[in-house]
Amino acid sequence: MKNKKIIIIGAGLLQVPAIQIAQDMGLYTIVFDYNKDAHGMKIADLPMVVSTRDVDGSVRAARDLSKQMEINGVITVGTDASTTVAAVANALGLPGNRFEDAYAASNKIRMRERFKKNNVPQPNFFPVWNYEETIEAFRHLNKPVVLKPADNMGARGVMKVENESDILAAFNRAKSSSPSGEVIIEEYMDGPELSIDMLIYDNEIYVTGVADRIIEYPPFFIETGHIMPSNLDKDKIDDAIKVMKDGIKALNLKIGAAKGDIKVTKNGAMVGEIAARLSGGFMSAYTYPLSTGVNLIKNAIEIALGNPPSDLKPKWNKVSVEKAFLPGTGIIESIDGIEKAKNINGIKEVFIKTKVGDILVPPTNNLDKAGNVIAVGSTRDEAIAIANKAIDSVHFRLTDEKNLTMEEIKRLAQEKLASKFNLSYLFRYCTDEETGLSNYIFCPNIIHEEKPIKLETTIFNTHVAQPIIIDTIHNLKDALDGIMDIREYYQITMDVASSCEVLAILNDFNNEELFELSIKIIKEHKRGIIMLNGNNSEEVLTHRAKESQKNGACAVGIDLSYCYDINSIEKNKIFIKTEKELNNLRKSLEIPLIIKGLSNDKDIENIFNKNINNLYFSNNNKYLLKGIKKVSDTINKIALNLHGSRHKPQINALAESPRFGSDLFKYFTLGANAVCITEESFIATVSKGRKGLEYMIYSNKEELEKMMKVFGKSELKFDSDIIYRN
Repeated sequence: MKNKKIIIIGAGLLQVPAIQIAQDMGLYTIVFDYNKDAHGMKIADLPMVVSTRDVDGSVRAARDLSKQMEINGVITVGTDASTTVAAVANALGLPGNRFEDAYAASNKIRMRERFKKNNVPQPNFFPVWNYEETIEAFRHLNKPVVLKPADNMGARGVMKVENESDILAAFNRAKSSSPSGEVIIEEYMDGPELSIDMLIYDNEIYVTGVADRIIEYPPFFIETGHIMPSNLDKDKIDDAIKVMKDGIKALNLKIGAAKGDIKVTKNGAMVGEIAARLSGGFMSAYTYPLSTGVNLIKNAIEIALGNPPSDLKPKWNKVSVEKAFLPGTGIIESIDGIEKAKNINGIKEVFIKTKVGDILVPPTNNLDKAGNVIAVGSTRDEAIAIANKAIDSVHFRLTDEKNLTMEEIKRLAQEKLASKFNLSYLFRYCTDEETGLSNYIFCPNIIHEEKPIKLETTIFNTHVAQPIIIDTIHNLKDALDGIMDIREYYQITMDVASSCEVLAILNDFNNEELFELSIKIIKEHKRGIIMLNGNNSEEVLTHRAKESQKNGACAVGIDLSYCYDINSIEKNKIFIKTEKELNNLRKSLEIPLIIKGLSNDKDIENIFNKNINNLYFSNNNKYLLKGIKKVSDTINKIALNLHGSRHKPQINALAESPRFGSDLFKYFTLGANAVCITEESFIATVSKGRKGLEYMIYSNKEELEKMMKVFGKSELKFDSDIIYRN
């Protein structure tokens, strides 16, 4: 192995053992990952910043490297990058599966189609693209069903559904979790689930591990642990192995590794999914070697280099358990007992993936875990008892979000921003006179039955837990100067939007570097909107809008707030847009186009006539011209006109709010479809970073739910009966 070089795709926690094992074998490790600070990048011989999902970029990087040195193999472990591995292998002539076969093993629709063609046992299914197709499919399938994104992992966006009334929420979750937008609906398979690893070399398939998967937290599918070896009867395990081997042949996987999730139902084993890689979830790297003494990753690396596996014979027969920390919900104030857990006899590893200040939420996918323990014992009961003892030894002290206050967040932000006198308006949260909300008063009906509250909805074809959007203040770069790098600010914003299931707007502020940063961050999350400064030519705006769409933005906006900026350096230049320009831009896009900064009735009518129905009404104009119409009045007038119209166009009205809670509730009752939080989101992020912003979002949800209970509302929508102009 000396002087040989291997590319390892991915540098996350589960890739670290693969990098270390490769180095122990004498290999030179070249590691690709988007995150330069990932665990594996720090120990790689040659770390390279390339996204694991960027197939073309990875191939280019690998080809460039091959001109400088001989590359002998490429592999991934536990990361959804088998298509990237195959593409690199094909491009460099290395051992590997064909790209189209690896792709079929990465896309659940293509996978199921191959299984169907080859009579591999699996549930009935339908690929669906929109809600109408999903409802039609639901009516043709046995209940319950499961909706999944076709091309994601870690149980992200996966949900079990029994009733037609829950289909919309489940579809939106799956759709927003799919990079391609493809969704699959299939019949639910009832019964225990097995996780199986296999290696493939020279037309032989080697079984290298069968574990019981523990799945909990319905209607979601959270793997809370697994136990190696399986405790099922031998005939059921043999049936599952046969079905998985049939699946491997149907996918035409010829070399490397395969990981299968196989359900053991009353009608026999069925394939959940098969991936062209070794398992994640600590199985291939930890529980299988601890259970058998076999270094599975070493054998997989040998195959990736074109050699047969050298040592697959078990050396002992022990039971190994992986179990997840799921301590509850709240803010982590402290974590104690880690060393105590590590010192328990039989505990091999304790992984803590969270830190003080993080907010724990009820898990909806396999990324929502606080950590994991790995235990080993002579018997199943002993290994489980050891794992439970370690879990019980680690204490996550959680503080309910209620114990953190906006007053504390505001105080800390004031200290950090003390020298920035031009930001004093932030701590008034903008006056009611500026927003116009003080002109509207509530007239609640307080005698009513309590109704179930539904905040989740769909905004720009993306499922959200509540209809809010995190946005940035107009002079963000100056405001952050000396406090936080704008890259960090944007990354926190998108990370929190993703974890809290809301949307976020990243502004380019007419800066090419900020635009490139925005699309780079949004590409990883698919929950972002890029807001382009309108003070540019049609060509520049069209180019940036198309780049935003290409990189996964769920919408793109044009901010016209500054077209008549009387304080602009270019005092004689007015950036006016024509209806034709905006219409051309709309026609060039497949994602929604948002226009920000309108207040004039004629402008709004002209936009509607061009089928641009996403309008963002903001307070930005108050900094430029005096006497601009208030957002609250504009929103309410549109809602009243639509309500009184016989032919109602579909309008998405976004309102900017400096504050949350009751102010947001006013905007919704006035007719807004979503509210963009600006000043308060900035204060929360500057004050306490991710923790502060998450707190603000969860607090906002709590406040909205409280207001809805008071007013007897189950949904947020226009209601002229409970609010009127004073």
